[in-house]
Amino acid sequence: MSLGLPQGNKVLVTGGAGFIGSHLCRRLLAEGYEVLCVDNFITGQKRNIKALLDDYRFEFIRHDINERLYVQVDQIYNLGCPASPIHYQFDPVATVQTSVLGTINMLESAHRFVRRALRKPR
Repeated sequence: MSLGLPQGNKVLVTGGAGFIGSHLCRRLLAEGYEVLCVDNFITGQKRNIKALLDDYRFEFIRHDINERLYVQVDQIYNLGCPASPIHYQFDPVATVQTSVLGTINMLESAHRFVRRALRKPR
């Protein structure tokens, strides 16, 4: 099943080394997208993306989305936040900070650099 988006676009996946993010990266690559994966490895694992590192369309940046990131991409999938109760209960303040500040930073990046905004049809 295709995601139904144009081929050849560059996609940013924050939290790309996490369980869901790494599967999304794989799927996007399989559909022909260039993927920029961003993760700080707080909960993500390098082993989740190890097989993707040899693909010339895959790029990894170790980065905390609580800090601004300016990259030219066509789409952003913001998955960069601890999702497991074990992880988010360990440091709930950091989880909320990443959820809020990380999202603000990605929205700012999208506002400045994303070429096409994806909107839910009415």
